[in-house]
Amino acid sequence: MHDLNHIVELVAKLKLSGYSIVFTNGCFDILHKGHVAYLQSAKSMGDILIVGMNTDASVKRLKGEERPINTLEDRAFVLSALKSVDYVVPFDEDNPLTLIQSIKPDVLVKGGDYTMETIIGAKEVLAHGGKVEIIPFVEGKSTSSIIDAIRRV
Repeated sequence: MHDLNHIVELVAKLKLSGYSIVFTNGCFDILHKGHVAYLQSAKSMGDILIVGMNTDASVKRLKGEERPINTLEDRAFVLSALKSVDYVVPFDEDNPLTLIQSIKPDVLVKGGDYTMETIIGAKEVLAHGGKVEIIPFVEGKSTSSIIDAIRRV
């Protein structure tokens, strides 16, 4: 896991070397097939995939008092072990706009429940010549459905 200052320095060096930077973000509370497929697809859109990950406090504000199930450290450890993920950077805000403005990715990726109008940072990425991509979800795969299934047992 890396902090914002380190990621910004690293991205500058990578861009100078000609690498394209892809950025996505999320809670990634209980990693599942949908997450892995999504991250693999995001990685295929450039050279380096940076994942912004909501801190525990941010997840709690977004998802409710019972979340996250896994701590930031655990979630980042698991996500960092994926071949498709190059760097994980936490953010405590409710959205990743500061990260996006700082990193200036070449490609911003979000999941299929978003539209171009609802993607935080889309305007900023497009303004500096980047692209915004929406990846369809893997049907029936979500953290909420996994938690619901566990509660029914």
